[in-house]
Amino acid sequence: MTGHRAGSWNRVGRQPGLVFGTVVLAVAVLGALLAPWLAPYPPNEISLGEQLQGPSLAHPLGTDFFGRDLLSRLLFGARATLGVAALAVSIAVIAGMAVGLAAGWSRGWLGQGWVALIDLLLAFPALLLALLVVALLGAGLSTLAIAVGIAGIPAYARVVRSIGLSTRSASYVDAARAMGASTVHILRRHLWPNAIAPAIALATVDVGRVILYVAALGFLGLGAAPPQAEWGLMLYEGRQYLATAPWASMAPGLAIALTVVAVTLLGDAITDALENRPP
Repeated sequence: MTGHRAGSWNRVGRQPGLVFGTVVLAVAVLGALLAPWLAPYPPNEISLGEQLQGPSLAHPLGTDFFGRDLLSRLLFGARATLGVAALAVSIAVIAGMAVGLAAGWSRGWLGQGWVALIDLLLAFPALLLALLVVALLGAGLSTLAIAVGIAGIPAYARVVRSIGLSTRSASYVDAARAMGASTVHILRRHLWPNAIAPAIALATVDVGRVILYVAALGFLGLGAAPPQAEWGLMLYEGRQYLATAPWASMAPGLAIALTVVAVTLLGDAITDALENRPP
């Protein structure tokens, strides 16, 4: 079994793009965590005499309309965007697994009720569902995390429910029942281990979508409130200077694109490893 696992991860290590994904994601995460120490200027420091300056030694990525250093704002913006994305994925995984386990294990009208809830959430496009939640709860980063997390629940619930249905009718579960095992024991011992790996695999490839949703809603003004730095908001603020100061939009735009590509490549590699894990 150890050799099989090692072979799976060795095969993953030979995948093209894995090193790129790992390095880019590591840079983004470290930049977010170390932003207070790496940023050359306070992210909200206004300098009206340095408006829309191009990249230079003083400002490696240039400045925005208010003379704020874009590198500093990009680093602090990573904290907001990646932090919200991580919280949203956590909400989606935990709540989605709970709903999926309940729907897959429950019988009768209770089970049908859980299925109806999943179908209702699936009827809404994820981004539209997130917009609806933000409209009900109000704008803000915490609300944005909840909204994007709720929008991701149906995907995890559907995967976990299918596993719950197959596990519920398995012979080893019938044997556990015959030996007097409680429902809680069966769920913890048999259903949860079978469901956790597919949920993690889905989460690793879902992070890129979540980052895009967070940035898109931030671009619409539903996330961070000015002057707070956030990649989607930075993209919105720089849009009207594309002709005269393209760096104001290019910096957050490239950060979003590179990070999404990186987590997608890394997620594909992790999914491959999990799918080839030993039984």
